[in-house]
Amino acid sequence: MIKKITLLLLFLFVSLHSSELEKVYSYYKNKKFKEACYLGLKIFNKHKKSSEFLMLYGFSCLNADYIDRLAIPLTGLRDTKTERANASYFATILLQKKLLYHSLIDNVEISHLRLPVTDYVLSKVFDLYTRGEYKKIDGKYYLTSKEDPKMLYVLYIDHSDRIKKMILEERLDNHIIKTHRYW
Repeated sequence: MIKKITLLLLFLFVSLHSSELEKVYSYYKNKKFKEACYLGLKIFNKHKKSSEFLMLYGFSCLNADYIDRLAIPLTGLRDTKTERANASYFATILLQKKLLYHSLIDNVEISHLRLPVTDYVLSKVFDLYTRGEYKKIDGKYYLTSKEDPKMLYVLYIDHSDRIKKMILEERLDNHIIKTHRYW
């Protein structure tokens, strides 16, 4: 009888964990990145040894613009080439965000820095910013890449809150299509 109860409890425990993971994956698949990131954080300690979970959690948080949360999964991604590549990807974006924020808030010169450029929007903006490919008007940086001249990025600091936020607007034909907020 005790073995049956233990077995039943173990089965329920495993089912609960797999259903949590399935829910994170479902959120991610349905582009509910904030929900996936929040749930991933909630169950992180239970699954922190699973590289598949770490990558799913990392990409969920990245797509939700929770860049600082990338620091957590990148430290556990080290065993395979794919894991190391994803850890490098997360670390690059996290560093670019921190450096841009530092530059904009504290007037620190970062134009001498060259980091890898990824497909993530903040990474593209970091590259344009450090290369000086922008116009600065009233405290806002207007950046356009030669590869996609219809896309305009507007980068500035929002001082309206106690915590200053770095705002990145993506504009297509000067219409805002997405706004990112980082701090």
